[in-house]
Amino acid sequence: MAAWIDTHCHLDAPEFSADVAAVRARAATENVAICVIPAVEPAAFEAVRALAHRGGDAYALGVHPMYVARAPEDALAQLAQALARHADDPRLVAVGEIGLDLFVPELGVAPLRARQQHFFIEQLRLARRHDLPVLLHLRRAVDAVLQVLREVGVAGGIAHAFSGSRQQADQLLALGFRLGFGGAVTYPRASRLRALAAELPASAIVMETDAPDIPPHWLYTTAEARAQGQPQGRNEPGELPRIGAELAALRGVSAADWADLSTANALAALPRLRRLWGAGEHDR
Repeated sequence: MAAWIDTHCHLDAPEFSADVAAVRARAATENVAICVIPAVEPAAFEAVRALAHRGGDAYALGVHPMYVARAPEDALAQLAQALARHADDPRLVAVGEIGLDLFVPELGVAPLRARQQHFFIEQLRLARRHDLPVLLHLRRAVDAVLQVLREVGVAGGIAHAFSGSRQQADQLLALGFRLGFGGAVTYPRASRLRALAAELPASAIVMETDAPDIPPHWLYTTAEARAQGQPQGRNEPGELPRIGAELAALRGVSAADWADLSTANALAALPRLRRLWGAGEHDR
């Protein structure tokens, strides 16, 4: 059976604190061979590293744009030190999650807009220095992220949770990025995103869950239902094969073939994953 790589999964999130081992075991039974666990702030660096080593997974280190407001003044220095300290760790595969967020209103205006920009630029420079790709956050900020990437230079990587236009997609692809697709593409009403997923070159897409966020449509509970006491379904990396099967159907290919294709794309986007894959970590 074909194996999958979840290129973006927050296994260190509080939602998983009580049963993360069981969550990872369920994903393994669904043939999710490797999860990439991105950090969101310095306080999480050791947690994501420990989880990756414990579960046979990979991790990334970075400061998320939504966390820059509370980041300590030495956050970038902590990141630089951690990247140097773990430079020989084969499970460290990227710098991330980094980028810009213009969806949250206060992040788009001074002083946090400038602070976001500063953190993003400096983290791109660290990624380039360590020859690591990046995991990009670009919610409502694709053009702004593209401008910074062109100004600073990039090491390639993945544009996480991509929901932009075809033109924006092509610009990211031209800069050496793959585009992350997950639960959002499973919603029938997401017609533009589904059309994009169907028409992009096969080499452009990697799969992700962003668990516990961005649940697929079968886990989504409306606000009305939640008000009546029905809980929201928790997204987990074990949902990836079903998400992948829906995307495969949009493209008119088999789920097994899409698992192989998207895995090859993940290995190309995050080259250090090849060492884990080649070591047989997909043969769980």
